[in-house]
Amino acid sequence: MWHLLIALNVVAALVIQVWLILTGGPDPNTGETVATVGVATRMVQTLSFFTIQSNLLVLIVAVTLVIDPVRDGRFWRVLRLDALLGITITGLVFDLILIDYVDPTGWQLVATIGFHYIAPWGTLLGWLLYGPRPRIDRSTIAWASVWPIAWIACTFIRGALVDWYPYPFLDVDKVGYAEALGATVAVLAVAGVLVAIFTRLDRMRSIGERPVSTTAAPQ
Repeated sequence: MWHLLIALNVVAALVIQVWLILTGGPDPNTGETVATVGVATRMVQTLSFFTIQSNLLVLIVAVTLVIDPVRDGRFWRVLRLDALLGITITGLVFDLILIDYVDPTGWQLVATIGFHYIAPWGTLLGWLLYGPRPRIDRSTIAWASVWPIAWIACTFIRGALVDWYPYPFLDVDKVGYAEALGATVAVLAVAGVLVAIFTRLDRMRSIGERPVSTTAAPQ
């Protein structure tokens, strides 16, 4: 039921997001109205947000856990860690940085709450309460690093080509490469700390728990 509620929350926020795009409403991620660039471009921009990608990962993982609460598998472990790490960073960055750039109202506020509050902290709490665990190992951590690194590379490369960046603190044209890269390194450092904490908790909380899995071995 917990995972089902998380999935329904993300679906609802995504539906609102798409509706705002189609009607030229404000973007829940930045508060900006960018309808002048066209629906197709705005959809691509929306999918470029770390927030949206993290929520999509959370949705996929939540659905798999609704089907099988003790889900396991090599690829699934990577997906789970990416979802957990990405959505936690989404919540922290929004609360600490992006909140100063947006003043959401109406449906934008509803989507903002779903993307930046319910999904992050509901996912983290659900992982702490229900696991499944243990699911984090060195191989999982290594493969889980591919997505965020790829996102960073694509963000800066695409930004240089089309002159658009998803977040103001990464906008090279406004803050310069030094500040943008500095912010990136800072977020990566936070991610490293979170991975260490998640790994420790995954091992500690698995002690004494009877391992139950419908999967014989990670695939």
